[in-house]
Amino acid sequence: MNQTKYIFVTGGVTSSLGKGIIAASLAKLLQARGYRTTIQKFDPYINVDPGTLNPYEHGECYVTDDGAETDLDLGHYERFLNVPTSQANNVTTGRVYLSVIEKERRGEFLGKTVQVVPHITNEIKERMQLLGNSGDFDIVITEIGGTVGDIESLPYIESVRQLVWELGEGNGIVIHLTLVPYLAAAGELKTKPTQHSVKTLMESGIKADILVCRTEHEISDELRQKLALFCNVKREAVIQSIDASTIYEVPNLMLEEGLDVVALKKLNLPKKAAPDLKNWNTFLHRLKNPKHTVNIGLIGKYVELQDSYKSILEAFIHAGAANETKVNVVSVHSEYIDKDNIAEKMNGLDGILVAPGFGERGIEGKIEAVRYARENNLPFFGICLGMQMAVIEYARNVLGYKDANSTEMNQGTSHPVIDLMEEQKSITDKGGTMRLGAWKCDLKANSLAYSIYGKFSILERHRHRYEYNSDYAEVLEKAGLISSGINPDTQLVEIVELANHPFFIGVQYHPEYKSTVANPHPLFVSFVAATVKSKKK
Repeated sequence: MNQTKYIFVTGGVTSSLGKGIIAASLAKLLQARGYRTTIQKFDPYINVDPGTLNPYEHGECYVTDDGAETDLDLGHYERFLNVPTSQANNVTTGRVYLSVIEKERRGEFLGKTVQVVPHITNEIKERMQLLGNSGDFDIVITEIGGTVGDIESLPYIESVRQLVWELGEGNGIVIHLTLVPYLAAAGELKTKPTQHSVKTLMESGIKADILVCRTEHEISDELRQKLALFCNVKREAVIQSIDASTIYEVPNLMLEEGLDVVALKKLNLPKKAAPDLKNWNTFLHRLKNPKHTVNIGLIGKYVELQDSYKSILEAFIHAGAANETKVNVVSVHSEYIDKDNIAEKMNGLDGILVAPGFGERGIEGKIEAVRYARENNLPFFGICLGMQMAVIEYARNVLGYKDANSTEMNQGTSHPVIDLMEEQKSITDKGGTMRLGAWKCDLKANSLAYSIYGKFSILERHRHRYEYNSDYAEVLEKAGLISSGINPDTQLVEIVELANHPFFIGVQYHPEYKSTVANPHPLFVSFVAATVKSKKK
């Protein structure tokens, strides 16, 4: 194939319609037909990346192998396609403007007045084609964040208009995702919001090639005909996207609607073979027909917003299916846990995961949860801050270092078992300066970690500034807290575990970022298996 083809996904009427899931589902179908496909996300906010955003504002921050802090939609792309994303897959307005301003300061614009058109739009178009120009992909799907008509999205919409024109007929198409709401009082679906949204898009010079309509009720043939006529698209290009019980059903729903076939036709590409979704459907079958059920407590401090722990929740879905087990994740706010109510809070749980996070709020509750799991043989899994809490808990309650802590929470602790990493001490900027991306870890023979991974060297993704203080590794190990995973270059402890416990492991990295439908993460799979076993006992 000579030229990479481009698909742009825009949204209208309201945000949170699921552009990312539609983009990932279409990419999955194209991939299953044999096309090399990737997805990228352009976000209209001015933060350079979501790394400095509060999880309550934007949900979790997803981290790629190359250390980019990105939008959580990239997690969906990886989970669906099982292909790693990178820095190039997520671009924000902040990054675009920063780049253009730096070029202006270097004098690259030869005395010209720097403007949104053409300088900002050229920068956007360049980045939109970066992955396509690599030669690694046949089709690049670009999701444009926000909704059509938003002021902040205008430069992206204009860039899409220019690029579709420049690419020429059949090389770039636009899919517009809108809402067809159901008005209970009238007892009918309404197409007017979609018509207005398409009109707004056309005012920007873009004609939608395919319309994907989010709906709670089936869209009749008559309604499809009406949408086609008034929105200026072919009848076959009006695609219904009805509410599904799980996001993993959406590729099959889009296959039934023929989204991939219409897209390929508009891109002048052959259909190739029918999509091979055998493994995908095996996963779906196991997900929908579990043989066991477990309740796992997610001990965190951002539990009010589901998206704060998106990758963890999805990793439990993958691991649950692998174990033919329905995992009920029970959110427990660590700020409201104390010695007096811990037994009540843990009641009915078959295991706990102590979640990542930053800052001192809710810390004592997390430590209390770790203690309870350790003393009551409740399967325990700690991630990042969760692993650090396990170290603090052990130092306090087993070694008797009563004020053991992390210097993140208490600068003056006499036992800083968790401390700021050496290379972090001179850093003042907060954005993009943590220890990020994939790092090596060597596992000890005969450890729980080794039995889970089945190999001696692993590569996992990190996002932290504070680390297990190696000065305490020996004394903690002697007391029973095993350091079973060590970074070969820095000698920092990455994994801790207990031997005489049904399942007790804490990891400094974020395994949830690497869990996909095709490859559920072994730590999550083993943890769920341990909770099933523990429940049977």
